[in-house]
Amino acid sequence: MDNTVTWFEVATDDPDGAERFYGGLFGWTFTPGGGDAMDYRMISSAGAERPSGGLFNTKGDFPAHAVFHVQVADVEAACAQAESLGGKVVTKVIDDGMGTDFAYLRDTSGNQFGVFRQRG
Repeated sequence: MDNTVTWFEVATDDPDGAERFYGGLFGWTFTPGGGDAMDYRMISSAGAERPSGGLFNTKGDFPAHAVFHVQVADVEAACAQAESLGGKVVTKVIDDGMGTDFAYLRDTSGNQFGVFRQRG
Protein backbone atom coordinates (compact mmCIF):
# COMPACT_ATOMS: atom_id res chain seq x y z
CA MET A 1 0.00 0.00 0.00
CA ASP A 2 3.01 2.30 -0.24
CA ASN A 3 2.44 5.64 -1.95
CA THR A 4 -1.30 5.45 -1.25
CA VAL A 5 -3.47 7.78 0.79
CA THR A 6 -4.40 5.50 3.68
CA TRP A 7 -5.06 7.88 6.58
CA PHE A 8 -6.48 11.33 7.25
CA GLU A 9 -6.37 13.55 10.29
CA VAL A 10 -8.52 16.34 11.66
CA ALA A 11 -6.73 18.52 14.22
CA THR A 12 -8.65 20.91 16.46
CA ASP A 13 -8.62 22.50 19.89
CA ASP A 14 -12.30 21.45 20.23
CA PRO A 15 -12.32 17.67 19.68
CA ASP A 16 -15.74 17.19 21.26
CA GLY A 17 -17.21 19.79 18.91
CA ALA A 18 -15.47 18.15 15.93
CA GLU A 19 -16.91 14.78 16.96
CA ARG A 20 -20.42 16.27 17.00
CA PHE A 21 -19.89 17.99 13.64
CA TYR A 22 -18.31 15.12 11.69
CA GLY A 23 -20.37 12.47 13.45
CA GLY A 24 -23.56 14.34 12.58
CA LEU A 25 -22.47 15.13 9.03
CA PHE A 26 -20.95 11.79 7.96
CA GLY A 27 -22.00 9.32 10.67
CA TRP A 28 -18.39 8.81 11.75
CA THR A 29 -17.72 7.17 15.12
CA PHE A 30 -14.81 7.95 17.43
CA THR A 31 -12.83 5.76 19.84
CA PRO A 32 -9.80 6.56 22.03
CA GLY A 33 -6.54 5.77 20.28
CA GLY A 34 -3.70 7.88 21.62
CA GLY A 35 -2.84 5.99 24.75
CA ASP A 36 -1.80 8.08 27.72
CA ALA A 37 0.46 10.35 25.66
CA MET A 38 -2.15 12.36 23.76
CA ASP A 39 -5.85 12.91 23.12
CA TYR A 40 -6.03 11.16 19.74
CA ARG A 41 -9.31 9.60 18.67
CA MET A 42 -9.66 7.01 15.93
CA ILE A 43 -12.28 7.79 13.28
CA SER A 44 -14.33 5.04 11.62
CA SER A 45 -16.94 5.46 8.94
CA ALA A 46 -20.13 3.41 8.89
CA GLY A 47 -19.48 -0.13 7.70
CA ALA A 48 -15.67 0.22 7.73
CA GLU A 49 -13.63 -2.72 8.97
CA ARG A 50 -11.13 -0.46 10.74
CA PRO A 51 -10.48 3.22 11.43
CA SER A 52 -9.30 5.29 8.48
CA GLY A 53 -8.55 8.55 10.25
CA GLY A 54 -7.79 10.29 13.48
CA LEU A 55 -8.97 13.30 15.44
CA PHE A 56 -6.08 15.09 17.16
CA ASN A 57 -6.58 17.46 20.09
CA THR A 58 -4.13 20.30 19.42
CA LYS A 59 -4.80 21.86 22.83
CA GLY A 60 -4.16 25.16 21.05
CA ASP A 61 -0.50 24.27 20.41
CA PHE A 62 -0.94 23.84 16.62
CA PRO A 63 -3.27 25.41 14.05
CA ALA A 64 -6.45 23.50 13.26
CA HIS A 65 -6.19 21.53 10.04
CA ALA A 66 -7.48 18.59 8.06
CA VAL A 67 -4.81 16.69 6.17
CA PHE A 68 -4.32 13.46 4.25
CA HIS A 69 -1.45 11.04 4.92
CA VAL A 70 0.34 8.87 2.37
CA GLN A 71 1.88 5.58 3.48
CA VAL A 72 5.49 5.29 2.27
CA ALA A 73 8.30 2.74 2.58
CA ASP A 74 10.80 5.27 4.01
CA VAL A 75 9.74 8.56 5.62
CA GLU A 76 13.21 10.13 5.52
CA ALA A 77 13.58 9.26 1.82
CA ALA A 78 10.14 10.72 1.07
CA CYS A 79 11.15 13.95 2.86
CA ALA A 80 14.37 14.17 0.85
CA GLN A 81 12.53 13.49 -2.41
CA ALA A 82 9.90 16.14 -1.61
CA GLU A 83 12.63 18.72 -1.02
CA SER A 84 14.39 17.77 -4.27
CA LEU A 85 11.10 18.40 -6.09
CA GLY A 86 10.69 21.87 -4.57
CA GLY A 87 8.55 20.95 -1.57
CA LYS A 88 9.31 21.70 2.07
CA VAL A 89 9.63 19.51 5.14
CA VAL A 90 7.50 21.04 7.90
CA THR A 91 8.49 18.51 10.57
CA LYS A 92 11.34 16.04 10.48
CA VAL A 93 10.53 12.40 11.15
CA ILE A 94 8.55 11.92 14.36
CA ASP A 95 8.20 8.61 16.20
CA ASP A 96 4.73 8.53 17.77
CA GLY A 97 5.83 5.98 20.36
CA MET A 98 3.29 3.44 19.09
CA GLY A 99 5.09 2.04 16.04
CA THR A 100 4.60 4.79 13.47
CA ASP A 101 7.08 7.25 12.00
CA PHE A 102 5.60 10.31 10.29
CA ALA A 103 6.43 13.76 8.95
CA TYR A 104 4.49 16.74 7.62
CA LEU A 105 5.43 18.22 4.25
CA ARG A 106 4.27 21.06 2.00
CA ASP A 107 3.94 20.74 -1.75
CA THR A 108 5.13 23.42 -4.15
CA SER A 109 1.82 25.30 -3.71
CA GLY A 110 2.10 25.30 0.09
CA ASN A 111 -0.48 22.56 0.76
CA GLN A 112 0.37 20.52 3.84
CA PHE A 113 0.15 16.71 3.87
CA GLY A 114 1.67 13.86 5.82
CA VAL A 115 3.75 10.80 5.06
CA PHE A 116 4.05 7.85 7.42
CA ARG A 117 5.41 4.34 7.85
CA GLN A 118 4.21 1.61 10.20
CA ARG A 119 7.16 -0.21 11.77
CA GLY A 120 7.03 -3.94 12.29
